[in-house]
Amino acid sequence: MKAEDEERFREFVAAQLPVLRKLAYVTCGDWHTAEDAAATALAKLYPRWPRLERPDLYAKTMVVRAAIDEKRRPWRRERSAGDALPEAAQRDPTTAVDERLRVRAALREIPPRQRAAVVCRHYLGMSLEETASVLGWHIGTAKSQTSRGLARLREVLAHDQIDLDHTIDPEREITSARR
Repeated sequence: MKAEDEERFREFVAAQLPVLRKLAYVTCGDWHTAEDAAATALAKLYPRWPRLERPDLYAKTMVVRAAIDEKRRPWRRERSAGDALPEAAQRDPTTAVDERLRVRAALREIPPRQRAAVVCRHYLGMSLEETASVLGWHIGTAKSQTSRGLARLREVLAHDQIDLDHTIDPEREITSARR
């Protein structure tokens, strides 16, 4: 690879790594798996770098797929004794963190394909066309998976009496994803 391409790749990784890690985390629900998925995707992206027109969409596609694949690996199914211990959750006086935690937990309850569609559309603020492109689906599939995912998310959150339409603020979420 040329020196200028390597420099552009380094800049891309420095700028996009936090976003890619968050995307992987929201897709799979585990920070360690998300780190592995982001690293795997970037390692596969490196040799293809000079030929890509939209490396950002390609990287997001690879991260979502890698996160789903990482959860399928047999060694990921093995649980340690520490995983069985309940987490000691404490209430946040501002309730904003509590809502985010409940939404994040509810996201883990929906199937991976629907979760990926909802995350791309509403967490990352992608258009329907970009979501379909990133996930390698037809637009109709992206639309139906997003719709089903939101419906399932509403069912899960209804138990906690959270109105999903007022909880997800795409501008706030996109801004926090870029930090």
